[in-house]
Amino acid sequence: MTAAFRSVIAGTGGYLPERSLSNAELAAWKGIETSDAWIIERTGIRRRHIAAEGETASSMGAAAALAALAEAGASPAEVDAVIVATATPDSAFPSTAARIQGRIGATRGFAFDVAAACTGFVYALSIADAMMRAGQARGVLVIGTEIYSRILDWTDRGTCVLFGDGAGAVFLRAVPTAEAGGRGLLSTHLHADGSHADILVVDGGAGSTGGTGVVRMSGREVFKHAVTKLAAVVDEALAANGLGHGDVAWLVPHQANLRIIEAMGKKLHLPLDRVVVTVDRHANTSAASIPLALAEARRDGRIRSGDLVLMEAIGGGLTWGAALARF
Repeated sequence: MTAAFRSVIAGTGGYLPERSLSNAELAAWKGIETSDAWIIERTGIRRRHIAAEGETASSMGAAAALAALAEAGASPAEVDAVIVATATPDSAFPSTAARIQGRIGATRGFAFDVAAACTGFVYALSIADAMMRAGQARGVLVIGTEIYSRILDWTDRGTCVLFGDGAGAVFLRAVPTAEAGGRGLLSTHLHADGSHADILVVDGGAGSTGGTGVVRMSGREVFKHAVTKLAAVVDEALAANGLGHGDVAWLVPHQANLRIIEAMGKKLHLPLDRVVVTVDRHANTSAASIPLALAEARRDGRIRSGDLVLMEAIGGGLTWGAALARF
């Protein structure tokens, strides 16, 4: 049965902290044995943004949310739900989503966080889409916001060079299917495999009896899973909609590593100029990376009305997923 409503991405927004840290500056820090050339060769990252003292996941997420509402021509009064993907919440509770709801002046509906690491935005998008198709909400903010700089071991070059801080958001508006003209989220595809939980993990947390509270990663293992699992979920998303690689106008991937991004572009037979790449300037902003990239590509005019956009991500859990949307 055809859903009565389609979830249309009506607005996008992003926020990056003012401070931008280059590889050269990072390499000069005491205890980090690395170089600009080493980081670029292995990751494609040249710089990343670092949150200032006093900035939080909720403050950054609120800024991105307001930008998304502005692009959509919407007000906080139209927000029925705030769903936030984050691995770096302000506090165990209340949720970062509730704090953002309060910050932007949204006074109705509900708010909650989603924990799926770097795949969090795709998970949150899927939840929002299901709720909107079911008629539980007409306007939903989906936000990814992260401050990884506060959960890194700054002496571990295998992780500290990879991540940055930032927030991105989309405002979804429920549009009657008959009026959507093919626009909106076509489908989302979610996966997880907890047997690989320990290859990408924050070592410790509020309910833990030990640990250091910082990111630990088995880089080679993560890379191996990323290439195979992302390729499979991309094919799954296209097959579910009767589409082929040639139908995709833009790939907006999770911005983890340029080599993984390039591999996925080749898988789709898309030249790199049809792939939205921000990892060189933003590094890996985890759940914020896809919405930040969407906001940039919308703002500069690359993604236009009618374009089919494929989003994909993999993160700790392991979790991975994909979403197809027509703008």
